[in-house]
Amino acid sequence: MLPVLAVGVAAAVLTAVASSRGLAEPSWSTSGVVTPIGPPGQVTLPLATTLSMVVLASWGVVLVTRGRVRRAVAVLGLLAAAGVLATVVWAWWGVPDALLAEVRALDDEAGTQLTGWYWSALVGAVLSLAASVLAACWVGSWPEMGTKYDRPTGPAAADPEDDLALWKVLDEGRDPTA
Repeated sequence: MLPVLAVGVAAAVLTAVASSRGLAEPSWSTSGVVTPIGPPGQVTLPLATTLSMVVLASWGVVLVTRGRVRRAVAVLGLLAAAGVLATVVWAWWGVPDALLAEVRALDDEAGTQLTGWYWSALVGAVLSLAASVLAACWVGSWPEMGTKYDRPTGPAAADPEDDLALWKVLDEGRDPTA
């Protein structure tokens, strides 16, 4: 459980950070050597960033839930991770083309290249999907939080009148725990 959880959380954070950075940069070629011509472009993937946050939140919910809800949230995280990977893979073609249109307005010889942030987002998306698949398959066998701190139900449940009396004691300035 712990290795899958650690990889899943780390991959979701990596993808969220990387997909919100410049994924491509303009460049020009002189005698076959590609040289960047300025700071990395601010072409980002807001959909990938958002879906990465959904994956990250699903990991937190998987930790504190039980049963069917836990499995449903794990599957939701899996679907979001698949969406992140699809978005990042789409960016292979879409991001350089979007930046190229802007760069060609400045220089007809210029081109674009993907930055390290793109490759980080791709690695994070693949790891996130792999961890989410494992979580969706194995979540039923993972340990769950105990019911020790759950609100009592049934005949042993607290009476609303007792709760009201407790608040009245507090309003009077007395300490009901003393």
